[in-house]
Amino acid sequence: MPASRITLRRSLAAAAALPILAVALTACGYGSDSKKDDTKAAANVGGKKLSADTVKIGYFPNLTHATALVGVQEGLFQKELGGTTVKASTFNAGPSEIEALNAGSIDIGWIGPSPSINGYTKSKGKSLRIIGGSASGGVKLVVNPKKIKSLDDVKGKKIATPQLGNTQDVAFLNWIAGKGWKVDANSGKGDVSVVRTDNKVTPDAFKSGSIDGAWVPEPTASKLVAQGGKVLLDESDLWPDKKFVITNIIVSQKFLKEHPDVVEAVLRGSVNTNAWIKANPDKAKASANEALKTLSGKALPAEVLDPAWSSIATTDDPLAATLNSEADHAVKAGLLKQPDLAGIYDLTLLNKVLKAAGQPAVADAGLGVK
Repeated sequence: MPASRITLRRSLAAAAALPILAVALTACGYGSDSKKDDTKAAANVGGKKLSADTVKIGYFPNLTHATALVGVQEGLFQKELGGTTVKASTFNAGPSEIEALNAGSIDIGWIGPSPSINGYTKSKGKSLRIIGGSASGGVKLVVNPKKIKSLDDVKGKKIATPQLGNTQDVAFLNWIAGKGWKVDANSGKGDVSVVRTDNKVTPDAFKSGSIDGAWVPEPTASKLVAQGGKVLLDESDLWPDKKFVITNIIVSQKFLKEHPDVVEAVLRGSVNTNAWIKANPDKAKASANEALKTLSGKALPAEVLDPAWSSIATTDDPLAATLNSEADHAVKAGLLKQPDLAGIYDLTLLNKVLKAAGQPAVADAGLGVK
């Protein structure tokens, strides 16, 4: 069966029965359930209402979505939206967020590159646009130092990734291929055993010894280090300028067309939030952790929070060239047919906001709307 005809859902049994393009491009691996928190930020009293009464945004309760966590927590989005109310929902996996965007349950979302590509290609370019960047980095190969002492020692070992075909899974498969080792992408069997394991389960699997390491995003990577793991490789070291997209901002094309003023206000809030994070790193870290505590019921301990936070860089630039590379890696791994990504970006409003802030424009790598 071709790669474009299989999809991954909540269980391996379901995955076996459903089409693999979505498998090849599932979420960033933070779980498979979605959660609607229905949080509404109070609109500015007396603030000017834009063309929509409410803007519904979605994001993950995860540090790689720090812009959304902090922007909502600190009221920085609401400040720009005036009398238009922010309504926030959180998700634990990209497919759930894409489904919500397609259904109109959210208008704008923070999400990883793989589900962005998946949502765009499955809709034949009609569902979403990427309108801005949010975060780079925050992905590491962490191993049991008693079993793996060098990169070459990874051969023959059991290494976890969050989900078949997700962003980290594709990156690890690409790295394996670069070493000249062979692994069947779908089964994970070969010179390295690639074990697809939910990030919620990975720390326990690592502690029990059922896996020897994991190629995972933060804060899972730092949780493994706190258990005695060693960072063997930071994925950022594999990319030009050590930058690659881990989170970007998407919008439904319908909402973008009908409410460009609202989208511009959200992007202005995002740019201002990223600037505030960079100017106030300690306050921002505490704010993000407080948001996580509110959303998940548990804050991250300092031994996990501090290294995880320092490895993630917020960015307004969507780093479009790296998204294109990530799609190419999925194609080379045999998980994806070559996608047509022309028009996936519309950075018009972002560049307008950046110009007003005295910042340089960002590029779409030739994948923007014409």
